Amino acid sequence: MADNHESLLNSFQSIDEQILELINKRLEVSERLGLLRQMDDNADVNLLSEEEKIIHRLLEQNTGPLNPKDLRLLFHEIFSLSRDVHRPRKISYLGPEATFTHIAAMTHFGRSASYLPQLSIRDVFIEVEKKRCDFGVVPVENSIEGSVNYTLDLFFESSMKICAEKYQTISHDLLSKSGKLEDIEVVYSHPQPIAQCRVWLRKNLPKARLEECSSTSFAAQKVGNMNHAAAIASSEAAGIYNLNVVASRIEDHSNNTTRFLVIGKKEMPPTGNDKTSLMFAAAHVPGSLYKSLAPIAEAQLNMMKLESRPSKHENWSYFFFVDLEGHLEDKKVQETIARMKEQCLFLKVLGSYPKSVEV
Repeated sequence: MADNHESLLNSFQSIDEQILELINKRLEVSERLGLLRQMDDNADVNLLSEEEKIIHRLLEQNTGPLNPKDLRLLFHEIFSLSRDVHRPRKISYLGPEATFTHIAAMTHFGRSASYLPQLSIRDVFIEVEKKRCDFGVVPVENSIEGSVNYTLDLFFESSMKICAEKYQTISHDLLSKSGKLEDIEVVYSHPQPIAQCRVWLRKNLPKARLEECSSTSFAAQKVGNMNHAAAIASSEAAGIYNLNVVASRIEDHSNNTTRFLVIGKKEMPPTGNDKTSLMFAAAHVPGSLYKSLAPIAEAQLNMMKLESRPSKHENWSYFFFVDLEGHLEDKKVQETIARMKEQCLFLKVLGSYPKSVEV
């Protein structure tokens, strides 16, 4: 039995050495490739597209026991190291540190990128527009709370393109300095997590006072110096702000997912598994919306989302946001958008980008 145990440990050592050698080889190739691509303005977006194709190929080849979610996480980190060995990317995101936007950004780009927190969604757009950051990450939709309207509104005035999407499971932990439930007299968090954990709080901390903060990260930072307080925040915040987990996954609904968008200045090339986002305005007359959307149905394209927003430029006038299956370079998508433009007062393509999956 001892020999078998020792043999298995030796196998680990051999495998780890092979992994280390292969990762270093990949970084060396990436550095040479980065030097060749440094004069290519489209290198970043082409690389993102190539990485998504690699992920899809690996998912098809994977026979386990590595699950698809962990495969994605593992290779996103390898991709991040490979990209940043030449020039670390600067990623603008809606901060502060340890928010779910930050976690989504790190999951997508890997931890070796340089992350710059912003005070508002508008600031994220501005940093990318002014080329102070390579990409930005913003929330756009939550499965429980609905759309993040401010993000949608900014696309009307911005030249930014959607380069990718990321679905992030939202799970709330209760964090405190002591890690003991009986010590807690007050709970801090953003209003949304408080609302999403109300049943658990009522059952387990019925006498605790609930205090709202500007973000879950600020709540975690705040309770770091308090003995009788706790914060509802991400598990990531526990490590960053030196807190202990009192209870995990305290949200009332386990299917809470937020969709985030990666924004940039360049169009993404097709991967073969893409979606295209549009915004348009229809004439304020009977039947105009039907006529605007008819080309989608007639082309038998899958419409994955349809949402309206007040235009803010004229009372009772609306913009509509549509997600279509397919890429702008697909002939059927091109022809459909051209036909839609004939029926719309205004139409803007927000970008074509790889479809993400909920994990």
